[in-house]
Amino acid sequence: MLTLDKFEEASKIVSEVTLETKLIYSDFLSEKTGNQVYLKPENMQFTGAYKVRGAYYKISTLSPEERKKGLITASAGNHAQGVAYAAKCFGVPATIVMPTTTPLIKVNRTKGYGADVILYGDVYDEACAKAYELAEERGYTFIHPFDDPVVATGQGTIAMEIFKELPLVEYILVPIGGGGLATGVSTLAKLLNPKIKVIGVEPAGANCMQVSLKNGKVTTLPAVNTIADGTAVQTPGEKIFPYLQKNLDDIITVEDDELIVSFLDMVENHKMVVENSGLLAVAGLNRLKAEGKRVVAILSGGNMDVITMSSVVQQGLIFRDRIFTVSVLLPDKPGELARIAQTIAEAQGNVIKLEHNQFVTTNRNAAVELRITLEAFGTEHKEQILNALEQGAYKPKIVRTSL
Repeated sequence: MLTLDKFEEASKIVSEVTLETKLIYSDFLSEKTGNQVYLKPENMQFTGAYKVRGAYYKISTLSPEERKKGLITASAGNHAQGVAYAAKCFGVPATIVMPTTTPLIKVNRTKGYGADVILYGDVYDEACAKAYELAEERGYTFIHPFDDPVVATGQGTIAMEIFKELPLVEYILVPIGGGGLATGVSTLAKLLNPKIKVIGVEPAGANCMQVSLKNGKVTTLPAVNTIADGTAVQTPGEKIFPYLQKNLDDIITVEDDELIVSFLDMVENHKMVVENSGLLAVAGLNRLKAEGKRVVAILSGGNMDVITMSSVVQQGLIFRDRIFTVSVLLPDKPGELARIAQTIAEAQGNVIKLEHNQFVTTNRNAAVELRITLEAFGTEHKEQILNALEQGAYKPKIVRTSL
């Protein structure tokens, strides 16, 4: 079903609703990884993610009767917006079942495209079961977010665009949730160049595809736990699994902490907001066993609410030692606070927050605790500040930072 003719047909059809997301060469990531790294910024699509490709192409293949019934799907957010927007383009009603944990921005934007939204379950799999139930009860046409070769064909149009811009691409890194994007991209990539390497990247806390490929069959994880909500899938697609077994060269898993620092990298070096799931390929670059290769990392989406964004930025700064908290004990005497402030100032540290605890001991004259949250330039500067405090006889102790 996933033939070159179908991919070419899909490319023409999805071009009606997709924006041109030209490759971006990343000097920063290239220098960091030793490869020639290009980014495919699908986070810049009108709906904020690549998902509109598969949704629009799938709906274009439906009969008038199937569309008239109304559409339904389940999604953690990006497929929801893709289906809602595509349904609006075709003038058909759509119902979307989303997990209750879905970021507010994704819920509101899905509603904004005219779809009815039902919040159900804690993870995608629970929302999907509910969507199937409603499809059976009300006669809706179900649009699966990933376990559908037609949807996967639409997603694979990304690979067509990559090859047109970079014919000699050697590696493509693609995020994996249920496997639809990876199916389309890897299948078309191998049709165009059998020697290319397509690497899937999964969150370590939701590595259903890695486990399934290892077991040689679709396997359901007992639970998932990751900040990459768009790829928090327990069971990969059964219909598309054989394509992945044939065309996917390897899978890399990354920890949530790696996604957090990757977010900072993208914001600071490329001025782009990429959601946690969309950052999987960027984080995977650091684990890719290759050097001097032409590599494309697909940024699959950018739909991130500001609360999550704020939390990720704060945690990223902490991981990079640009914000840290120290605890020092000092006598409860006038002038001590000024003296420690002077020590920090001379080391070019910037005080963000102070907490003065006079009740850390019953003998206040002997010692009170001062917790200082500081801003630094990085690990080396942090050590310089700590050394300055140590020389001032304050014996700083690193404690958990709470902003």
